[in-house]
Amino acid sequence: MTIKEAQDQIDHWIKTVGVRYFSELTNMAILTEEVGEVARVMARKYGDQSSKPSDQQKELADELADVMWVLLCIANQTGIDMTNALLKNFEKKNIRDATRHKENEKLH
Repeated sequence: MTIKEAQDQIDHWIKTVGVRYFSELTNMAILTEEVGEVARVMARKYGDQSSKPSDQQKELADELADVMWVLLCIANQTGIDMTNALLKNFEKKNIRDATRHKENEKLH
């Protein structure tokens, strides 16, 4: 699935199953909550925090997909083509970081 296809499928789902989009501000709050869920899974699975039995059922892939879902909802609501935005972001990083990381002693 391309990013464009994902944006289109999410838009279709929101308008048919979800009835309508939440407001942009509500989606921002939901995005924050979902990123928190990713952090929770990461801290327990890859970090030092112990897990409760209810944490055992959480899957990182599902939590990351939730983040992506809400992120693409916000993009749809604000008229952002994420394929184009990501391509422009690569351009920016390629110019800005052309030698930066290679010259960073901490990364060697």
